[in-house]
Amino acid sequence: MKALVKYESGVGHVELRDVEEPSCDDDQLKIEVSYCGVCGTDLHVYEDTFRNYPPVILGHEFSGHVVEIGKNVCHVGLGDPVAVLPASAVVCGSCVFCRTGHFMFCSERRGMGHGINGAFAEYAVVRKDQAYKVPQDLTLAEAALSEPFAAAVQAVTEITNVRLGDVVLISGPGPMGLLCLKLLVAEGIKTIVAGTSEDALRLETARRVGASIIVDTSRQDLSTIVAEETRGAGVDVAFECAGAEPSARNCLRALKPLGQYTQVGIFGKEVSIEFDLIFYKQLRVAGSVGYSVATWERLLKILDQRAVRLDDLITHKMPLERWRDAFDLCLNKQAIKVLLSPGN
Repeated sequence: MKALVKYESGVGHVELRDVEEPSCDDDQLKIEVSYCGVCGTDLHVYEDTFRNYPPVILGHEFSGHVVEIGKNVCHVGLGDPVAVLPASAVVCGSCVFCRTGHFMFCSERRGMGHGINGAFAEYAVVRKDQAYKVPQDLTLAEAALSEPFAAAVQAVTEITNVRLGDVVLISGPGPMGLLCLKLLVAEGIKTIVAGTSEDALRLETARRVGASIIVDTSRQDLSTIVAEETRGAGVDVAFECAGAEPSARNCLRALKPLGQYTQVGIFGKEVSIEFDLIFYKQLRVAGSVGYSVATWERLLKILDQRAVRLDDLITHKMPLERWRDAFDLCLNKQAIKVLLSPGN
């Protein structure tokens, strides 16, 4: 089968190759991939700024139909549409983090698309506990966004205490920032979304999705706008979703004393920021990495209730052969979410 492979360490070293089609054992199922989204992590793996274990098939945000099941699999059947929790592909299963559903912190964990083979391919095999049957009215394209949406659900509804009446800043209007925005809008939270001139498409999407204010920090002074919108107090909560040093700095400066800062983006390198602002403002600072088992249960309820729709964030659907174009669209911020399809 055709698959997009990171074949050795270093910047680049990615190409479409013919690889052996996977088979499943008694506790696994085989999925014919319908869509797999291009994620910032894929770009980090391409640039070798995120740990990876080549040779490995990239891609982890995916959906598809079940085409083969092991004898111990009973919660899904042949032909069922599924989305996949890819981050727990390899875990020990016995540490305190695995036992409590917080597998992200298992010392032996490897996720799909960087630690083991992922889903930029015609077929993928997963453990039975990784596959979730998608709600009946959800398209497979939307279902492919389940994985990044889970990360947003954790950041907004579990890690951070956001309440009606708060003013929130999202810095970085990429896919993660917009998914966080979707949840905040659904909860009726006044949200300011900030980006640069390079984010023009994404800032306009934020406006359309329901942002109260959008700010182009290349042309507008964010601190002045925050002061106007909060009567000089500062924002209650800031989500840093860009993984960029200026963005983190803007978030810390925009927060009011006793405010909350949640790190959602990946920097991939050391950064230099005014760390004393955390001390002088007595800020509550948290990171939100991935999700837990409980998060996936919550996101499925949200999707089943159609409380948040995801299809309007999909700007491109492309065949797997055009992966370079897809990566470039994301790197150049000319897309929101790009889905690649193996074209079965």
